[in-house]
Amino acid sequence: MITQAPRGVQDWFGENMHKRSVVEKMARELAVTYNMSEIITPMFEHTVLFQRGVGETTDVVQKEMYTFLDKGDRSITLKPEGTASVMRAYLENNMYAEPGPTKLFYITPAFRYEKPQSGRLRQHHQFGVEFVGSKSPLAEVELITLITTLINKLGLKDAKLHINSIGCSECRKTYNEALLLYLKKHEDKLCPTCKERMQKNPLRVLDCKVETCKEIVKDAPRTIEYLDEECSKHWEELQYLLKELNIPFEIDTGIVRGLDYYTKTVFEFVNLEGFTLCGGGRYDGLIHEIDEKQDIPSVGFGMGIERILYFLEKEGVELEPKKSVQLYVGILGKEAKAKAYQLVNEVRRSGIIVETDYMDRSVKAQMKYANKLGAKYTVIIGSQELEENQARVKNMESGEQTELALNQIASYIISQSNE
Repeated sequence: MITQAPRGVQDWFGENMHKRSVVEKMARELAVTYNMSEIITPMFEHTVLFQRGVGETTDVVQKEMYTFLDKGDRSITLKPEGTASVMRAYLENNMYAEPGPTKLFYITPAFRYEKPQSGRLRQHHQFGVEFVGSKSPLAEVELITLITTLINKLGLKDAKLHINSIGCSECRKTYNEALLLYLKKHEDKLCPTCKERMQKNPLRVLDCKVETCKEIVKDAPRTIEYLDEECSKHWEELQYLLKELNIPFEIDTGIVRGLDYYTKTVFEFVNLEGFTLCGGGRYDGLIHEIDEKQDIPSVGFGMGIERILYFLEKEGVELEPKKSVQLYVGILGKEAKAKAYQLVNEVRRSGIIVETDYMDRSVKAQMKYANKLGAKYTVIIGSQELEENQARVKNMESGEQTELALNQIASYIISQSNE
């Protein structure tokens, strides 16, 4: 038990760690080109933040949160998603005092107690963006463009944008009345959770994963049929912008997203198998829900790193390979250790990957190890090389050997690496 990790978590090392690093690096670099700044928030927050922000009727709050009392008898929760924490940080640090909009991105661990499945773990990682301060549909378009670009750069195929509008709190009232009237006709067939939800927040029933409930809601009224004038204009302008920018999309009235803070636009990128690669939308009321003194519009998305890696592997997409060892410095004898390691350090200072012997192996074993590492060049330094002040640098691919003075080896390797 002590040598086995809890269910639903993963150790990151080797090739998997490399692939994750490549995906995160691409996400970070792309976000920076959109003038987005990185933010890191704590792994845990006061439970009430998620109860109010995410919503007490959501599956996340009702079933999936890791919540505990700390030593001060305070209710603390490991964050199940990134948005509420970023909004809390935005308010606490008075970011609204700066000229808007505020564009923040993060790569964060998130924790949800749910059945582990392909591409989803109890501790998983999200790349997310929060765009705070703009009411314009162009904010949604910016995030959709960023996601589209990232998916294309990663090499994932057949990911299609699905969009919907669930309206604002005002037109939602009219919609909820119509939905509740419909659900009451089928109440006896709803699951126990949805029977409770339909009274507190009927929209949540649309997000239920129970098959009988999914069948019932197929014929339920749709949110876009109940949009007020402002929400309709926003919805139409979003579609216009996407069409003008040649971003293909599909209107999917089944999307409501699983968190209560969404308003107006909700969207998902879905592959041909029907799996959601990432999702997001607008949440103009979230900041007001957290701090009633503030009322600032926002839009954002979250993308699960593990899910992206799962589909990259499934589709056979090759990511940028791990950089190989450029030089292996073999050591023959104790007296050569210092000089050999001096060479190692000198080449490493140029950002080149160098390895040497720390295990007191024989020369034959060292060369075998250099081969295993895929080293491009090798050199052996021993007492003879020290005495003659020169050594042979071997190109492991061609077998060609170049004899150089010891103080010329570093510049030679560096020049070869730059070619």
